Amino acid sequence: MGDVWVYWHCEDMDDVSRVCDLSVGGLFLSTPVPPPVGTKAKLDFLVQEGQIRAEAVVRHHVPGGGLGLKFTAITDKDCPQLVALLNRIRTLSSSPKVPLFVAPPH
Repeated sequence: MGDVWVYWHCEDMDDVSRVCDLSVGGLFLSTPVPPPVGTKAKLDFLVQEGQIRAEAVVRHHVPGGGLGLKFTAITDKDCPQLVALLNRIRTLSSSPKVPLFVAPPH
């Protein structure tokens, strides 16, 4: 996945973390000390597509690894930017890592 970062706030925790996985339903963040399952979070994505703010809830966590968040709310104004971000990530992940060789026609 491309280099996507998010500022997030849970209870008394504030952090900036790398996004490891992202979908329309939620995301997985890399963080060494994840909050407990059920904790509500506010997210601000730091991406070229523009402002994307969302609310989420912690669904699972991996101690020393990160946390899985399920989106619970996103503003109508920020939805187009989220769609653009998802499309960019999909394009990056489906791009071949090595240039394709196309044989010239005979």
